[in-house]
Amino acid sequence: MGVDTVLVGNQPNIRGGRQIMSESTWSVPETEVLQRIHESLDSDGTDVLATIVEVEGNAYRRPGAKMLLDEEGTGIGSITAGCLENELIEASDGVLESERPELITYDLTGDDDVWGLGVGCDGIIHVLLEPLTETYRPVVTAFAAGRHVGVLTVLDDDGGPLERGDRAYVLPDDRTLDLPGDGDDATAWPATDLVDPAVTLAEWGRADVVDLDVDGRHLRVFVDGLAAPPELLVFGTGHDVGPVVDLATKNDFRVTVVGFRGGVDLAERFPEADRTVTTSPGTLREDLTITDETHAVVMTHNFIDDRLTVEALLDSPAPYIGLMGPHDRFQEMVEAFDESGRSLDDGDLDRIYTPIGLDLGGGSPYQIAHSIVAELLAVVNERTPKHLRDREGNIHERIELDEGSDEDREADATAVDTD
Repeated sequence: MGVDTVLVGNQPNIRGGRQIMSESTWSVPETEVLQRIHESLDSDGTDVLATIVEVEGNAYRRPGAKMLLDEEGTGIGSITAGCLENELIEASDGVLESERPELITYDLTGDDDVWGLGVGCDGIIHVLLEPLTETYRPVVTAFAAGRHVGVLTVLDDDGGPLERGDRAYVLPDDRTLDLPGDGDDATAWPATDLVDPAVTLAEWGRADVVDLDVDGRHLRVFVDGLAAPPELLVFGTGHDVGPVVDLATKNDFRVTVVGFRGGVDLAERFPEADRTVTTSPGTLREDLTITDETHAVVMTHNFIDDRLTVEALLDSPAPYIGLMGPHDRFQEMVEAFDESGRSLDDGDLDRIYTPIGLDLGGGSPYQIAHSIVAELLAVVNERTPKHLRDREGNIHERIELDEGSDEDREADATAVDTD
């Protein structure tokens, strides 16, 4: 697909009479894009959802990256480093007019006058543009409730009854393929072949295209796994908490700031937080729900509060307990635990990260916060931090879907339901 104009450098924010992406709308977290989708469904507007469904070669974003485009020609979210967003805004006009999904392929591998300008990609990107409809509501509702969800969207059904854009979804807890409408034909969906891939991708927060040959038809389904944002509890009310909350929120953590003994308007001091809670170390477990997907950063700068908080967290399934402070301070805390009869075993020590953060060498508040959030991302994504230049293979790992046997799929999958 050709492009008539390319904007580089400090070009104006108007192209062909249309407003283009701004920095504030391009760089928003994925959680905000999904929130805007939710809000759009509740409004009277007509928006277009753009999603990367497949990448051949290298690209800035991987499958599942999204943009929401409105009829005024503006967008929120990103699918590239900025080289395609405005082209998609133009392409969305045709989708709004036809009210039908369109699959567009952008070949960024050439070195012609259009794509040879350092756009940072060297691959072929397949993007699905579709009118945003009520079929997406169960998806954003589940996501807002903190549930993983696998979104299945038909790309092609050669010889079958499904049309491009037809949708189903799977909640891993239920392991059931659901359809968003009462009148949908459930028998057209091969649930036994789709539930397992949807569950796997949803739990990992990854996306892939599944190709199936079913009863003489070839079906291509884009499976978009939306993993619920990881929970982060930040204990403390000092000014150094603000940068941690800010960066964690921008990195798609669902952040709760926890303060002790009141005296501070937490919501006013930390407006970026999703939630604020005032409690005490003694009632922490009663006032907070802590699961094996809850991560915690302890930075009260009060030795007793820190120790009591760490103790409560150790009695929970939280996999990550980051503690602000030097080695010597933690050693004092270990001795205090010993004196109280609560000795720390190897399992406890494996969950405690102190001094908190990666060794990035910075010392300013935001540099320290970057160090902390970078460590959190490494733990959540099960990565050992190192330079990308030293990493072999692709930057973004691909989830290998186990197709299994027909008997396995029939045993694992459940019936198809409609709402």
